[in-house]
Amino acid sequence: MSYDDNNIFAKILRGEIPSHRVYEDDATIAFMDVMPQAEGHLLVVPKSPSRNLLDADAATLPALIATVQKLAVAAKEAFDADGVTIMQFNEAPAGQSVFHLHFHVIPRQAGVPLKPHSGTMEDGAVLAANAEKVRQAL
Repeated sequence: MSYDDNNIFAKILRGEIPSHRVYEDDATIAFMDVMPQAEGHLLVVPKSPSRNLLDADAATLPALIATVQKLAVAAKEAFDADGVTIMQFNEAPAGQSVFHLHFHVIPRQAGVPLKPHSGTMEDGAVLAANAEKVRQAL
């Protein structure tokens, strides 16, 4: 399958859809997931187009993984988390719903299950406050 440059993350990268960005460098951006599975749920996205890990240019991966690590450390600190779940899905049968390569970075508290990734969007003020916590931790 080919990359669709009208996917929601491509639109976020182009500034056509607002997001609560917490980090950006030459190769990647990170922003709050609007349907968080836990407080502080972030998405890390490469700026270069690829549908998922299966078709990504290998040259983009080092910077992407470095940003995932940086954001995982910051999110753990920002939300005083006991751990961090990092997830990445490839194609719909594996759970991918947005077809632009991305990693989920989810701060976790011991004994607290993940919420479902529902169609319910989090309040923008909550996302803005959580984004600020991550920026401060960076």
